[in-house]
Amino acid sequence: MNRYPLWKYVVVALALIFGFVFTLPNFFGESPAVQVSSAKVTLKVDTATQSRVEDILRTAGIAHDGIQLDNVGVKVRFKDTDTQLKAKDAIERAFNPDPADAQYVVALNLLSASPRWLTAMHALPMYLGLDLRGGVHFLLQVDMKGALEKRLDSTAADLRSLLRDKNLRHGGINRDGDRIVIKFRDAETRDGARLQLSNNAPDLLVAEAGAGDDLRLIATLKPEALKKIGEFAIKQNINTLHNRINELGVAEPVIQQQGADRIVVQLPGVQDTAKAKDILGRTATLEIRMVDDTPGALDAALAGNPPFGTEAYVERGGSPLLVKKQVVLTGDRLTDAQPGFDGQNHEPAVHLTLDSAGARIFKDITRDNVGKRMAILLIEKGKGEVVTAPVIRTEIGGGRVQISGRMTTSEANDVALLLRAGSLAAPMDIVEERTIGPTLGAENIKRGFHSTLWGFVAIAVFMILYYQMFGFISVVALASNLLLLVALLSLLQATLTLPGIAAIALTLGMAIDANVLINERIREELRAGMPPQAAIAEGYERAFGTILDSNITTLIAGLALLIFGSGPVRGFAVVHCLGIMTSIFSAVLISRSLVNLIYGRQKKLAKVSIGAIWKPGNVAVDRKN
Repeated sequence: MNRYPLWKYVVVALALIFGFVFTLPNFFGESPAVQVSSAKVTLKVDTATQSRVEDILRTAGIAHDGIQLDNVGVKVRFKDTDTQLKAKDAIERAFNPDPADAQYVVALNLLSASPRWLTAMHALPMYLGLDLRGGVHFLLQVDMKGALEKRLDSTAADLRSLLRDKNLRHGGINRDGDRIVIKFRDAETRDGARLQLSNNAPDLLVAEAGAGDDLRLIATLKPEALKKIGEFAIKQNINTLHNRINELGVAEPVIQQQGADRIVVQLPGVQDTAKAKDILGRTATLEIRMVDDTPGALDAALAGNPPFGTEAYVERGGSPLLVKKQVVLTGDRLTDAQPGFDGQNHEPAVHLTLDSAGARIFKDITRDNVGKRMAILLIEKGKGEVVTAPVIRTEIGGGRVQISGRMTTSEANDVALLLRAGSLAAPMDIVEERTIGPTLGAENIKRGFHSTLWGFVAIAVFMILYYQMFGFISVVALASNLLLLVALLSLLQATLTLPGIAAIALTLGMAIDANVLINERIREELRAGMPPQAAIAEGYERAFGTILDSNITTLIAGLALLIFGSGPVRGFAVVHCLGIMTSIFSAVLISRSLVNLIYGRQKKLAKVSIGAIWKPGNVAVDRKN
């Protein structure tokens, strides 16, 4: 009656082993580390960089606990923070002799101290949020008016090109606030221009104004276009911030939209507020220029005498390149950049999409410069670097451009990201700034841990005193629930915050409630005179429906918090929802397995240890009934 088939015990055992293995990394803590990554797309961090870091540390007499190379950069572990700071200074001096023109980003970091066998199984600790680890919090206000003005200026330039191509003479195109005003001398030309705008500028609402010699067209953006501009500005700025913050070596940054025009940035583990603000405020622009392949020009530039109107750069792979200063196209005309493959030779490539004006300009450039090279540059803080410099094979129209040649799949992804999110779509201002020190974070961890620990101890003492052996079984199931919850959070690489710790404490209280329901159901059956074995089976069967119903309703509330909440509310909801699922598993399956192991094989079970059973008339019967 109270026996489980072997496969159920195997499931329980595997679940507990899984919980133990994936919870274990959280007890090893983190090691101080230094991360070296590239600050320029033309510089790659590879095994040569790793060997160079090792030589620098060996020369400086600084011992380390391991060095590794991954897709972010070279990471070196150290025993303590003092050694970490010495190593950072030594590596910084060697890699960036000119601080004003840093070639590499040398950042302090924290790496998991878990043994290699755990890391090989992808058993990693949970990330700690800003309130537990310390760091900086920024609330950024996106200047939507600036994004709108930028779009209107670009649209005005597009309209000039369009009317020029259609041979429609006008008396000037100017932006007047949120409107674009186009002047004409005669009604016929104005009517022709309005027709062209209707066909080629679907985002504009065009109205006629003026009379006599003062004929005008007033163009304004449609409401759906305004909404699209705002959404694009937020999306591109978030992508750009992600790309920039990678340089800080932050393990789990939080970058998300808040409201219609604000972005929250949380950088756990970062204490250098000035550097964080500098990176957040950086802007980059994309430029397309022609390469000067005149014989002898590059040699003259390398000798210190560049021809007039040219600049020397370094191409991917380290080759020197002479680029003309004249900008033929800017990143404002780029609407999208996605990695892909060349349709002919299947090599990795980047596919660019230009707006209508950019497509016309690019068609003219490629038609007039077949066989020549053009350079795509990323300009930042007045300094530029060549992302790629392809050869123009043929005239390219339609606004679809492909960049290929000498790129790996990973490099194509990187280039697409840089081109797509290399610049901010709209300016941003820091409206809120908050710094949390590591000491306060450690104190928060200590208090959160103690609150959960003492809550667990209080529950355990009560359950054992009140329900005796069944109380002890409930406590074991509760501990299993906590083990599985932490394991799931670690497996998902969730970020643990103070609200998350509160959700864990709440989960303990809710999980033990299920065991109380089961124990009381068993007591009811025993009071009714049912034999112990039958009472155990009936108690679990009847309690399961109540447990399931109550947890489903609570799960619905948790999902609502997860869907509609943000920030700390979502962190609470994630732990809460996972805790509900683990509590059902542990309260029903694990506790039942233990009860079956203890009592299930006793054919003539006369009594169970479940505390005092009160029968009608308030007469206490034997506690071992």
